[in-house]
Amino acid sequence: MENSRKSKSSLPERVADSLCQLVPAQCSVKLGLSGGVDSVVLLHLLCSLAPRYSWQISALHVHHGISPNADAWAEFCAGLCANYKVPLLIEYVDISQLRNEHGIEAAARKLRHAAFAQQDCDFIALAHHADDQVETLLLQLLRGAGIKGVAAMPLLKPGTSQTAATLRPLLDVHRSELLKYAQQHHLKWVEDESNADDYYPRNFLRNQLLPMLEEKFPAYRDTLSRSARHFAEAGELLDELAQQDTNDWTSGAPLEIASLRALSLTRAKNLLRYFLHVSGAPMPQTLQLDDMLHQLLTVREDSAVCVEFGGWQVRYYQNKVYVLREPGDFDPTLKLDWLGEAELLWPASNTNLIFLQTLGQGVSLKKLQQARVTLRLRSGGESLRPHAEAATRSLKNLLQEYRIPPWLRERLPLLYCGEELVSVIGVAIAAEYQAEFGEASLVVADKHLVYDDAHNKL
Repeated sequence: MENSRKSKSSLPERVADSLCQLVPAQCSVKLGLSGGVDSVVLLHLLCSLAPRYSWQISALHVHHGISPNADAWAEFCAGLCANYKVPLLIEYVDISQLRNEHGIEAAARKLRHAAFAQQDCDFIALAHHADDQVETLLLQLLRGAGIKGVAAMPLLKPGTSQTAATLRPLLDVHRSELLKYAQQHHLKWVEDESNADDYYPRNFLRNQLLPMLEEKFPAYRDTLSRSARHFAEAGELLDELAQQDTNDWTSGAPLEIASLRALSLTRAKNLLRYFLHVSGAPMPQTLQLDDMLHQLLTVREDSAVCVEFGGWQVRYYQNKVYVLREPGDFDPTLKLDWLGEAELLWPASNTNLIFLQTLGQGVSLKKLQQARVTLRLRSGGESLRPHAEAATRSLKNLLQEYRIPPWLRERLPLLYCGEELVSVIGVAIAAEYQAEFGEASLVVADKHLVYDDAHNKL
């Protein structure tokens, strides 16, 4: 009955029905515009609906430079948007650095997603449709993907504090229906010549396998899309199970090794997979994940584990599991002046240091004015008295006492006033430089490092 109602409704009304409850009035929607028929149809639909809901429509075209026709496609998109009076941003990306590692398709997809993530808008609209959903499901199954890999693309993927939400209004629409709509409205679009090349797995499915499948199973798009939604629901249940198994774990913090060891092997693997996903890490291959879990479950308390995968690392230290990006090389002679900036890049850990001027917390600003203020790395022999009642301690012993993971110790920023060590950022402040009550002061923090000891939570 539901499919019957859909078939009787016009495409604009179906898209309106799916979006009107998700996209409030006055919201900004930026369309990912390739110039192909799918995104051209979605642009036409959004522009026709925008006045009704007071949406602000714009477009983004990602110029990969792969095809010799890439410039012509960008020009086409610019002309199309000019006709609709829709602002267009063309983002030029360099695929060469990722091409060898990921392949052309995956590299282009990563760069597109990175471009979308940088946009200042409420929603990113993508023109994925029912055929795309099926092709993605089959490709992921053929790659041996897990539940998350074969889960359906959602109509709405919520955004974060830094990124816009993602909309896919055409997920229930077949490619043939989009083509019919484009022809009825005399729309023009570009054809990517690579779509005819069956060397690419997606094209092979689209051009060779799926037409044969349709002869025997004409409703395969709907049934396989339904299976993808079932996988998505199963993935949500596994995430809920992992949340129950984390023992009040907070996102961004290390994971207690006891949480893994208390579970069956299957549940421990699910928890580790969830921990990696929530931390933003890519999912390792099955053998890598199995090896990672084995090392974590069997490691001795005083031993170390470091498993590298996809530019990331999983590490173990003092009964806790950490996941982090591979830190890369750094200059051990690094020395930066602080000249009053509110934010300063610290290259050794590729993160930003935040300098917040306040009262009675952190470092005394008056005492900092006595000499040149610099940021440096450890060179050996440093010492610091962390509070008035404490004895002066070597920095080596202090970092061990505060349980700072070993891989962080050589990269920590040290704040100096002249040649006096003022603070190990995020760890301790020299007693002589600590601000008094009500005094103008400076709090320096690295928002990306969350240390575990109660003394030094950021």
